[in-house]
Amino acid sequence: MTFSDLNVDQDMVDALATKGIIEPFPIQSQTIPLGLSGQDIIGQAKTGTGKTLGFGLPLLQSLGTDPEPGVQALVVVPTRELCVQVAEDLVLAASNRRTKIAAIYGGKAYEGQVEELKAGAQVVVGTPGRLLDLASQRLLSLKNVKVMVLDEADKMLDLGFLADIEKLFAQTPPERHTMLFSATMPGPIVALARRFMNRPIHIRATDPDEGLTQANIKHIVYRAHSLDKDEVIARILQAEGRGKTVVFTRTKRAAAKLVEELNDRGFNAAAVHGDLNQEQRERAMAAFKAGKKDILIATDVAARGIDVNDVTHVINHTIPDDHDTYLHRAGRTGRAGKTGIAVTFVDWDDMHKWSLINRALDMGQPEPVETYSSSPHLYSDLDIPEGTKGRLKTAGPPRVHEAAPSGDRGGRSGDLGSRQRSGDRTAHGSAAPKAERSQRSRTRTRRPAPPAA
Repeated sequence: MTFSDLNVDQDMVDALATKGIIEPFPIQSQTIPLGLSGQDIIGQAKTGTGKTLGFGLPLLQSLGTDPEPGVQALVVVPTRELCVQVAEDLVLAASNRRTKIAAIYGGKAYEGQVEELKAGAQVVVGTPGRLLDLASQRLLSLKNVKVMVLDEADKMLDLGFLADIEKLFAQTPPERHTMLFSATMPGPIVALARRFMNRPIHIRATDPDEGLTQANIKHIVYRAHSLDKDEVIARILQAEGRGKTVVFTRTKRAAAKLVEELNDRGFNAAAVHGDLNQEQRERAMAAFKAGKKDILIATDVAARGIDVNDVTHVINHTIPDDHDTYLHRAGRTGRAGKTGIAVTFVDWDDMHKWSLINRALDMGQPEPVETYSSSPHLYSDLDIPEGTKGRLKTAGPPRVHEAAPSGDRGGRSGDLGSRQRSGDRTAHGSAAPKAERSQRSRTRTRRPAPPAA
């Protein structure tokens, strides 16, 4: 089956073909015909299965090849990164049309976005906060919206956007065509659908015999020591067939530290996290998509905006908080029908979290195997060449403040080496004898305090 078989306009079919997109995914083949007929839809499918074109093609086709100026379609998304990604996909699909598409999100200057609206953009992709902000200033009018889409609706609930979504719905005509897409379907989503949709059809593009995790993703879980993680990651990055890789961290500080560490080891990494401004985040994401950087270190804020088909590995530097977050992280690989590998590190203190995730996703891995950078199974599990170390030969010597990796002694790299140096070492680099240190501490005298004034 092709997009032409689904009665998609030939100009959009030709535009997609330029990027090698020929055959629709299951969610697309099920939603596009209904979307073209104007049927309200609740589309439920795993991340990475092509939901954007599932609503994007009917949306664009309903506006015609040369639509009148003014906002006629609204796509609401939870994050800035996803806003940029969805807008890029719609621009691709509409590249042979005169439809103008604007991405409206926070963290960026108002002027450029306002200019796009004034220029007559017919499709707006935006985050709730910035959309309402511009609407309150009467710079954005939604009174002529014919089609409204909520993408990743479950994530918007997690981020507390429900009240904002209701306000946006209230500003659009009640007879609009509404499509709602979500990987999971919690109760508030169902309630939202009942309030703002007209007899929606619920489409589940999943195999009932398939588990919650995608079958084309290999899931590997290790119990790893925090002082050895960087070394393990550096060796995984040299696995056979390793392409673009996303590493998720729990905190912004951990992301910044890891990208510095990997770059020092000779890898080509970029970071996306909340301490970077929007321009820096977009630049890092663009470099990753273009292949200028092949490793992206990210916090969960960016997870749903990384829509890159050739990501081969996802590494969870720290375990996600719940099974939904795990699915969205792992879903960055194995996209567009390709295979992928998801590696998760579980700290000793986080075993309870893993237990909940393992049970919720029925993964059958209750006890992650204890793993170090020298563990033989690490090499065999991930096709890492024998003898691989965690520093590329082209990297040069490590930074002065960082200990060089000790190779085959698990848990002895990075911070551990720094801790050893900062403690009991002589000027020549060897450890001071315990008796000598004890003698120094006994002969130390205190300087008398100065007399009171």
